Amino acid sequence: MDAPESRDPLQGITLARMLDELVAHFGWPELGRRISIRCFDSDPSIASSLKFLRKTPWARAKVEGLYGYMLRQRKRDARR
Repeated sequence: MDAPESRDPLQGITLARMLDELVAHFGWPELGRRISIRCFDSDPSIASSLKFLRKTPWARAKVEGLYGYMLRQRKRDARR
């Protein structure tokens, strides 16, 4: 019997992929404005951001929330 399919949109998505897509969609300046953490504002890079986000649960939760928002927005835009 197959396992039930998860309804979690983040299932199987790595933090690195989330961050890559967020940076591509919003850019570093807008990402830093939406989530005020230094690794997005001061000399941002994927590597430094991943290091910080992996150690900081509240910041990771904010990134995951913004990623979910971006996915929902893309679905809405695709329906139009």
